[in-house]
Amino acid sequence: MSSPYGTAYRTAVPRLWNETIDAHRHAVREAALDAAAALVAEHGPLSVTMSAIAERTGVGRATLYKYFPDVESILAAWHERQISAHLAQLIEVRDRTAPPDRLAAVLERYAHLSRHAHGEPGTDFAATLDQGHRRARHQLRDLLTELVRSGTETGDLRDDVPPDELATYCVHALTAASVGASDAAVRRLVQVTLSGLQPPNSP
Repeated sequence: MSSPYGTAYRTAVPRLWNETIDAHRHAVREAALDAAAALVAEHGPLSVTMSAIAERTGVGRATLYKYFPDVESILAAWHERQISAHLAQLIEVRDRTAPPDRLAAVLERYAHLSRHAHGEPGTDFAATLDQGHRRARHQLRDLLTELVRSGTETGDLRDDVPPDELATYCVHALTAASVGASDAAVRRLVQVTLSGLQPPNSP
């Protein structure tokens, strides 16, 4: 006669094992992306090789190939991770800011993300978006379009230009937040950008 405890044990072990394996795979993948980012920051993109990544992560090169077929796929995955994190930051800023100040807060955060921060990889959001991430560009445009549309509906922003065009204007205007821009310069740039969104003849 089988014990119910034995049945429960046999059922629980595979699930726990699978969760452990998944966690391990995720850890190895994240470590590989972190290693690639560090190598780019330290020595430039040409320094990134499968051997260098494997050595830095402490796994065998053969093991690394089970996760990624080549260096290009690792860098692509790293860029995707950075973009997702940046978009999440913008959404968080939107959600924690009062409606009248949301657009300004999101634009300021985007401007900071678009800066080259001493060569640190992944900090230049605008440049990363330019590397073929069409879905992410659409998500960013949709987020800004939503905020602009809210402003036009309340009369705070101009309504003689479609919101999606104004959102695109914001993205392009804030590319001026480039190398060496101070926090104060970024804030001024955001204010200049917002002034272009004001209704015509507004005081």
